[in-house]
Amino acid sequence: MELLNKIKENARKHYMRIVLPEGTEIRTLKAADQIIAERLAKIVLIGNPEEIKKLAVENNLTNIAEAKLVDPLDHEKKESYTDLLVEIRKSKGLSREDAAKLVENPLYLAVLMIKAGDADGEVAGADNATGDVLRPAFQIVKTLPGISVVSGAFIMILPDKQFGEDGLMVFADCAVHPNPTAKELAEIAVATGHTTRAIAGFEPKIAMLSFSTKGSAKH
Repeated sequence: MELLNKIKENARKHYMRIVLPEGTEIRTLKAADQIIAERLAKIVLIGNPEEIKKLAVENNLTNIAEAKLVDPLDHEKKESYTDLLVEIRKSKGLSREDAAKLVENPLYLAVLMIKAGDADGEVAGADNATGDVLRPAFQIVKTLPGISVVSGAFIMILPDKQFGEDGLMVFADCAVHPNPTAKELAEIAVATGHTTRAIAGFEPKIAMLSFSTKGSAKH
């Protein structure tokens, strides 16, 4: 658990603004309540404010009162976010009417808040598929220079310390890109190396593995 404690210490130090677009999903609310209690981040919840408040009361989530609540259908920056989305996607022919509809989608709204500088990061996926979460991020925030493909990574903390770095291993990409090219695999490896240094705090040794277990993959 030492890594988790380090992550929490770092989170308290930077105290970033994290937007949760699935604001009425109960696991998300419970996590937000704990994050606020531990002062790990400033929380922004997207969803119907009355529904969020009702769920908080029903589940005794007393810290949710400190979160910022944003109604995706009615908030003060709706027009400016619509303008921002039109500007970003104008080369794709996005009309203002269509942009206004997308801004009411919490997954798009969350990413627009980040792009506009009103939030520092987003956590989603409890109530939405990975592709639905990543699509607006890819369209609006985009990837780092030199990286053309979105990828995901997760950390495993093993009880047997002989594996990885004192029991720590980072795996990518196990959820986003099923059939990468050689170039994309290289980019994923580089990005995962950055993730490992930033979060796990050690210099990674990278191995390239097949995701097929005894022929489980179909391609």
